[in-house]
Amino acid sequence: MKLNNYNNLLELFLFQYQSEDKNEIFLQSLKDKSLNFSWKQTFDCIQKLSNHIQRYISLKDRCLLISENRPEWLISDLAIMLAEGITVPAYTTYTERDYEYLINDCKPSVIIVSNILQFKKIKNIILKNNFIKTVICFDSIKDDDSKIEIIDIKKIFKETNYIEKELNKVNLTRKDISCIIYTSGTQGNPKGVMLSHGGILSNCEGSIELLSEIINYKPKFLTWLPLSHSYEHTVQFVQIAVGAKVFYAESIDKLVKNMNDCSPDIMTAVPRFYQNLYQKISSTFYKATGIKKFLVQSTLKLGEKKLLKRNLSLFEKLINFICENLVRKKIKRQFGGSLKAFISGGGALDYKIGVFLNSIGLPTLQGYGLTETSPVVSCNPINDIRIDTVGPPFKGNEVKIADDGEILIKGENIMLGYWKNLAETEKTIKNGWLHTGDIGQFDNGFLKITDRKKDILITPGGDNISPTKIENDLTKVEFIEQALVYGDNKPFLVALIVLVTDKKNITHEIISGEIEKTNKQLSKIEKIKKFIVIDKQFSIENGLITPTLKLKRYKIVQEYKNELEKLYN
Repeated sequence: MKLNNYNNLLELFLFQYQSEDKNEIFLQSLKDKSLNFSWKQTFDCIQKLSNHIQRYISLKDRCLLISENRPEWLISDLAIMLAEGITVPAYTTYTERDYEYLINDCKPSVIIVSNILQFKKIKNIILKNNFIKTVICFDSIKDDDSKIEIIDIKKIFKETNYIEKELNKVNLTRKDISCIIYTSGTQGNPKGVMLSHGGILSNCEGSIELLSEIINYKPKFLTWLPLSHSYEHTVQFVQIAVGAKVFYAESIDKLVKNMNDCSPDIMTAVPRFYQNLYQKISSTFYKATGIKKFLVQSTLKLGEKKLLKRNLSLFEKLINFICENLVRKKIKRQFGGSLKAFISGGGALDYKIGVFLNSIGLPTLQGYGLTETSPVVSCNPINDIRIDTVGPPFKGNEVKIADDGEILIKGENIMLGYWKNLAETEKTIKNGWLHTGDIGQFDNGFLKITDRKKDILITPGGDNISPTKIENDLTKVEFIEQALVYGDNKPFLVALIVLVTDKKNITHEIISGEIEKTNKQLSKIEKIKKFIVIDKQFSIENGLITPTLKLKRYKIVQEYKNELEKLYN
């Protein structure tokens, strides 16, 4: 498939639609089994919704989309494009204040919202702004305020009198904005990243090349990472391009159950998901005794050996064959039995966790990207997984390392800029090169991320320390749920510790013992000297982690500054 021949993402959908069985289910909700759309229904609903949206918008007007992952999300996104508008996805976890900033910044003419819960967060903002012309809802919303026009999308989908547009004759080029995705940001106001049709198509091309080594025919995808995130937003167009069947997960808590429900071939997730998976499976392994313990240990040892391309002896090959059938196949069955690969992005995957998952028969490919790169820059291929890297760059991505070690990227997938923010755009893109803020190096064509320019602690002696690395080590401890390392320009490092919910009774001495074990793996300047345990978990809802589960370091430190500083007394 030559994606470089398409002018826009609508043409990609049209091409795939024409080659599909029109009655085959394309989109399926797992929360509501009756909520599904065939390829034909998807096509028709895009047309109907587009006709409706076009009554309210002019060319390149913004349309805000606030919803959990569900089939109507993809339909709405493509319908907005067909109406020649620009989709602005927003996280459902935002507060009213977050929405107010975003709405005032992008000034949408249309707001599409999933349900009454989300509508209530934005109702007062809508009443204050006359540039918002209508609200479309997925679930019926009853509101007594007649000033707000609310239209149920189900009524739109039932319409029979509409004009069918030709998707390949829409006046959209590869250089036009397809969406504005606001980066969650670890501090300050979010910035609206303008991604082009060509940028996402370019990213799809690299993704399809990667997937061609993994899947052959009509793969099943389970989607749960918010579609408002650039990673999953682009994945939905990859799903279109490969003619996938797409399942929408019920919730994060039900992911393993949902994998059993739909037996996905591919699943994309962020490192936190794999960390939880590692903790659950390794705690089960830890309880094994006798022959089971021998098989578990052999599975891990021989799996790692194979992963690192080390030769197995004849006896080891025999044991590995037994492990494959008695351990790895059993583990795969717990995840639906069809899984070809997990793909990890949105942050650094811990090396130990990557080795563990691959060794037990759950191929996990680490990739790298940013919202500003549409988003994928590189990814490990299935036939050459190198856990300590993020793989070779996708075709079309030009990647180089600056003199100070920063990763620079050039290509069609680079953002068009930040919405209404020329100063930040010019800081980030210089002479056509996007400055990522990440530090890296190449190892035989595979990119390695070694540090983050901004997320570093500097000791009084001038040494740079990556807090993320130490935090990842701490959260490997069975009863530590979250950790934040603090100590910029301080004589030593300290940590905030959040315990797993059912482990709150763990004593200070036990925690100290585990931290001491972690310290043995760290250099002198990286060791944690003191810590405090806090009851409050870092969550999206309380604004202490981003929607992709990264710590909002600046906000956490602000909140616990006094307690942290007392550790130095």
